[in-house]
Amino acid sequence: MPEEWKTFSVKVLENKAPNAPLGYAANLTEKVKDGIQNNTRLQLDPESGNGEINIEGKVINYVVSPIALQEGDNAAKNRLTISSQFTIFIAEPEESIMKLTSTRFVDYDSNTDLTSIESQLLEEIDQQIVQDIINKLLSNW
Repeated sequence: MPEEWKTFSVKVLENKAPNAPLGYAANLTEKVKDGIQNNTRLQLDPESGNGEINIEGKVINYVVSPIALQEGDNAAKNRLTISSQFTIFIAEPEESIMKLTSTRFVDYDSNTDLTSIESQLLEEIDQQIVQDIINKLLSNW
C-alpha cells in the first residue's frame, strides 16, 4: 500500500438486487468502512470523496437457489449468493481506478427458514466481501 494513502471514503452502496433485504446495502457500506479501518492503516475521511481512496459500489445480486438435489427433486441445501461491484478511485500517488466484482455464497439446510438465519448468513458473506476489497487494495502495489 503506497505511503501516500492516508484516508479513504465509502459512498453508500446502491441496492440493485431486488431480493436483498431493505437496508442491506447501507449495512454492507458500514461493514466495508469498519473492515478497512480495522485492517489497514487508512483512516475514514468524514467528507465522502476527499480521501486518497474513494470507494463506490452496488449490490447487484441476491439470490437463494436450491443445491444438492435429492430423490424427487428435493433440495437438501439452499445457497444464498450475493454479488457486489465496486469501483475504487485512487487519487495518490497517481490517479487510477480499480474495479472489483465480489461474488460470495453460503449454503444452509433447506429445512431451515431463511429469515431465521439470514442475519448470520449475511455476516459470513459480508466478511468475505470486505476481505475481497482489502485484498484488492493491498495486492495492486
